[in-house]
Amino acid sequence: MSFTDQVWQRIEPVRNAISRHPFVCALADGSLELETFHEYLRQDALYLIDYSRALSALAAGARVADEVTFWSGCAHQTMVDERSLHASHVDVLEGAIMNPTCRAYMSFLLASTHAETQGVGIAAVLPCFWLYDFVGHRLREGVHSEGELDAHPYGDWIRTYTGPEFEEATRRAKDYADQYAQASDDAGRERMAKAFEVASRYEWMFFDAAWTGQQWPL
Repeated sequence: MSFTDQVWQRIEPVRNAISRHPFVCALADGSLELETFHEYLRQDALYLIDYSRALSALAAGARVADEVTFWSGCAHQTMVDERSLHASHVDVLEGAIMNPTCRAYMSFLLASTHAETQGVGIAAVLPCFWLYDFVGHRLREGVHSEGELDAHPYGDWIRTYTGPEFEEATRRAKDYADQYAQASDDAGRERMAKAFEVASRYEWMFFDAAWTGQQWPL
C-alpha cells in the first residue's frame, strides 16, 4: 500500500467529519448563508497569500526541474484562479483580519515547508489539494446536470475543485508525496504522516471557523 493510501485511511474520521460538517452540508444544498460563505472566502483569501509562499518554498527545495515547475506553477495558479473565484463573490480583503484558526494553520504550513524536510512539507500541503478534491466531488455528486450546477448558488466553487486541472494537480501532489515517502526511513515517513494528519484537522477547523464566525477573543 502506498504512503498516500495509508494516510488517507488514517484520516478517515476527519474526512467523515468534514463531510458531515454543517458548513459543507449547507454548501452542498445551497442553503449556506451568503455572509457565512463570504467570511469563509475572506479567510481563504488571506490563507492563500501564505499558502502560495509555502508552495514556493517547496519549489525551492525540489530535487528535479519537473518538481520545481510543478510547485512554482501551483503557487502562481493558486493566486490567479482562486483569487478570481473570490473576486466574483466579494471584495474579500477589505478590512479582513485573519482569524485564529487561519493564522495557526498558516504558521504550521510555513514551518513545515521552511524548516522541515521536503517530504514533510509536501505532506503538510497535500490535504489542501486532496480534501478539496474530495469535498468538491462529494458536492458534485448531488448536482445532476450542468444546468443544475449553473443554477447552484455555489456552483462556481464546486467547478473549481472538480475541474480536470485541479484533479491533475492533486494527482501529482500525491505522486510527489509517495516518492519522498519511499525515499525516507520509517521515522521520516511517520513525520510526513503526522504532518498530513495535522493539516487535515486544520482543514476541518477552517470550515468550522467560518461556520461559527470565529474571532479573536481580545
